[in-house]
Amino acid sequence: MSIEQHSSRDSNEVRISVSGRFDFEEHQAFRAAYRHTPGPGTRYVVDLSRAEYMDSSALGMLLLLREHAGGDLADVRVTGAPEGVRKVLDIANFGRLFTIT
Repeated sequence: MSIEQHSSRDSNEVRISVSGRFDFEEHQAFRAAYRHTPGPGTRYVVDLSRAEYMDSSALGMLLLLREHAGGDLADVRVTGAPEGVRKVLDIANFGRLFTIT
């Protein structure tokens, strides 16, 4: 499993890429990927195109990111989720909280 973070030059966008299993084992790495970023006013893109698995703790991590990004005013996009991961997001009704593409 790997978590990578890339910020745009102007820090208006932070991209967090997840590969492998997205579960509790990645809690610290995922949090570290956004902990020192500006938060509200920043667009966050979570790229799940290389994620093989996602559990409920990963859903909680996404919610913590959303809170860091400004809660209801947050701009957090989840992209590229493979079918199995997308199913978890759909069952949790995360389309109401995040832009999922």
